[in-house]
Order: sequence, then C-alpha cells, then structure tokens
Amino acid sequence: MSDNALIEASNLGVRHGETTVLAHVDFRIEPGEIVTVVGPNGSGKSTLIRALIGLEPAASGRVSRAAGLVIGYVPQKLHIDASLPMTVRRFLSLPRRVSDAQAAEALARTGVAGIEQRPLAGLSGGQFQRVLLARALLAKPQILILDEPTQGLDQPGTAGFYKLIEEVRRETGCAVLMVSHDLHVVMSSSDRVICLNGHVCCEGTPRVVSAAPEYRALFGLGTGGAFALYQHVHDHDHDHDEGHGHDHSHPHAAHSHSHDCEHDHA
Repeated sequence: MSDNALIEASNLGVRHGETTVLAHVDFRIEPGEIVTVVGPNGSGKSTLIRALIGLEPAASGRVSRAAGLVIGYVPQKLHIDASLPMTVRRFLSLPRRVSDAQAAEALARTGVAGIEQRPLAGLSGGQFQRVLLARALLAKPQILILDEPTQGLDQPGTAGFYKLIEEVRRETGCAVLMVSHDLHVVMSSSDRVICLNGHVCCEGTPRVVSAAPEYRALFGLGTGGAFALYQHVHDHDHDHDEGHGHDHSHPHAAHSHSHDCEHDHA
C-alpha cells in the first residue's frame, strides 16, 4: 500500500453470482483529496464504494485501508419508516451516543441548525441529506464517502450541497470520495475524476478527463451545450485547486485507459 493512501485497491474484481460487476480496478485516495466517480447506471459505482469500505467481498485483487481509518459514510438510499417516531436528535445518536452540544454543532455546520426535535419523516430531501452528512461528520472522519448524495434534489439544492462538501473539506481536511451522475457540478469541484463502466475507462484531473474520448463516448457528450458550461464552471474554479496543497503529479493524474467504453455503453 502507498505510504500516503487512505484506501487503495489493486486489480480489484467483484462478481455478483456469474456476473462480473467490476474488473481490474486500480484506485487510491489520499488525505484531503476530493475524488468523484462517475458512470452510467449499472456501471458498478456503488459496488466499488461498498468494496472499498469492506461491505462487498473482492473476487480478485485486494483492497487496503490505512490502519485505524475513520470513515464517514452517506449511503445512496436510507429508507425511514414514516410511522417510526424518530427525531433528528435521536437519529444522530445512532449507533453512537453524542451530546446535545455535538449534535447542535454538526447540524449547524451542515446548514440545518435547530431541527433536533423535527421528525425525520417530515424533512425535505435536502434537509435529510444534510442530516445524514451531519451524522457522518460526528465520527470526525478522515474520509467522507458519499454515494449519489444529491439524488432527487433540484439544481439549487445540488449546488448548495456540493458547496457544503467543499467547505467541510476545507474546514476539516478530510478526504471526500463521491459517486455521482451529476457530471458538471461535481466535476468542477473535484481534484480527480474516475470514469467507471465495469472497469476504469479514464481518470485524472477534471480537465484531463473532460477531454478524454472514453469519457465523451460514455456520456454522449458533444463539443457544445452542457459540455461548454462544464468547461466554463471548471475553468473558473481550476486555479483554486493548487491552493489545496494536493499533489496531482502521481501516476493517476493524467492517465487514460484504452478500454473501449463505447462498446460497454451500447
């Protein structure tokens, strides 16, 4: 395992029965990075996350995690029974009890201060995602892992949530690993992007990946429209990347795999 890595996968393969979901995946994330995994439905994004945190067994290869690594995990879906009378405050003390002051601080940090006594079932989608994030932050994680955290949120809600994630990274120094289908907003805030479709199609900085033929084929991107908007948003933010002190010079930083994603997508 690399000296600096929080989590590292080498030649990872995952199978569900006879079906190969992931093959030959190499991955690592280092302290303070924001890494986004993008890919179409069924590309193995959630499976990769589950394998990295130990919820999914590897059929081949290996996954290594730093000793004593503290992970904050925000799952893609968490169904709360509407008839269950659970308040936000009680939810924040599951599975580990936290003080009122700790709960209040976490909710304030995620932009939903003062909702401790609200029933979980009565929260909006955006409020619920922020409560899930607050709960993950209570563990003081070294890495925050979010599986499509903005699914179901509108565009302003999505943009606000990702701005919050950037603030959390800046304030706490934790790494962020995010799975997303929202290419433009997320990629503009990422240090590194991994394009997945059962294998790693391409990866690198957002600028490198946006130009990769594999990425463009996988998402059917042309040269204008939304793609141009992505370029504008990213160019605006790009100069700030250097300020985070991340080293983009490692081998993954400008690496494009030669697998043909057009066939995978077809």
